[in-house]
Amino acid sequence: MVLLVADALKTNDRTTPEFTRPPAGHQLAVVLVEPQIPQNAGNIARLCACTATELFVVGQLGFRLSDRQFERAGLDYWQDVSWQHVADFKDVLAQKPGWTPYFLSTKAKQTYTAIAYPTKSLLVFGSETHGLPAWLIDQYAANSLRIPMLEGQRSLNLSNSVSIVLYEAMRQLAGSAQLAGSGGNQTS
Repeated sequence: MVLLVADALKTNDRTTPEFTRPPAGHQLAVVLVEPQIPQNAGNIARLCACTATELFVVGQLGFRLSDRQFERAGLDYWQDVSWQHVADFKDVLAQKPGWTPYFLSTKAKQTYTAIAYPTKSLLVFGSETHGLPAWLIDQYAANSLRIPMLEGQRSLNLSNSVSIVLYEAMRQLAGSAQLAGSGGNQTS
């Protein structure tokens, strides 16, 4: 990574190195439990398409999958994301035996950077309005994680939270070996 940035600086190329196809060991999935805001789910689908990460949308949604805002937020990335809507989280576990779930919640004790993500990690996020159930965080305390925030703040936006945790897991699993090339527009 350092050499790529140094080389870019020498040639006055100010573009940021981007991800190429993830290596064979990249086995991450994002799980959204009962998302309520179509724009968040669409943005997360776009993130998953750009990182070759599988997406599961679980349970009762606060919008229709045909919702224009949901489709628009994912732009033209829908054909590039592997995603499915399932009725229950147990359906995800049945499809991913041997995968380790990590439950993200403001109620968790340890931070998302305090663990080493194994291959075959499920990153599980609750809805924007009520998060994940407290009993789940209590029962799976060792696998429950939080993103640090200032005390007194309620929560971060769901799509921002998924981005933060997904890229940390990818960084740990792939390191700089996954970074190559330059170019791309990371903000549009």
